[in-house]
Amino acid sequence: MIVVISQPMLFPWVGMLEQIRATDVFVCYPDVQFSKGSFVNRVQIKTAQGVRWLTVPLANLHLGQRINEVGIDYQRHWRQDHLQLLAEAYTAARYRDDMLDLVKSVYGHDHENIGSLSASSQMALCRYFGLDHQREFKSSETMGIGGSSSQRVLDIVQSLAGGTYLTGHGASHYLDHELFEQAHVRVEYMNYAKIPYPQLHGEFTPYVSALDLVANVGPTGIDYIRPRSIYWKDFLSDK
Repeated sequence: MIVVISQPMLFPWVGMLEQIRATDVFVCYPDVQFSKGSFVNRVQIKTAQGVRWLTVPLANLHLGQRINEVGIDYQRHWRQDHLQLLAEAYTAARYRDDMLDLVKSVYGHDHENIGSLSASSQMALCRYFGLDHQREFKSSETMGIGGSSSQRVLDIVQSLAGGTYLTGHGASHYLDHELFEQAHVRVEYMNYAKIPYPQLHGEFTPYVSALDLVANVGPTGIDYIRPRSIYWKDFLSDK
């Protein structure tokens, strides 16, 4: 049983979808501290003028808030701005309307917090590519597992009878790998495929929202979401 635990991300990049495709159980992790500059409330897209950010403005943000406590500034017209930017950037994209409809389905109603909005955006992409099938989706909010740091992550994995914990590269800076080893839970890191696909606006880059994959390739984009992983000791030895 492979388990992935990740903070919600706003319309995340294809690498996040690779991670979801590789898992048996995906646990959204919104009850942890919000970090400014993260991808919880922002993501890059390609335009004719270069890479641009889609950023959801936050309301009354203060230090120490959890992701699921951070409000959204609905006094500003960011939803219209995002849709206009996307419509202009992908005018020549074959599946532009698919992409815009997907965004509208997420932006069509107000969300209580940025965690809810970003989780909804992830799930919209999963449904589009059929990744909502053959795996289970959970939220740490409803699992009743307290604690923090590596111990909490391990407790969540074990509560799901997980034998493998699959994570992104950022975890290498803080994860207690030996703790998992002692619990007989294998830790693997993503080995992102970053497979090039037809893309507008110059040289290919994988580090943009998967909305780009939707707009350019449509449903066949699933063929470019190919997960690979590497054992943690091998991953760290290559760094």
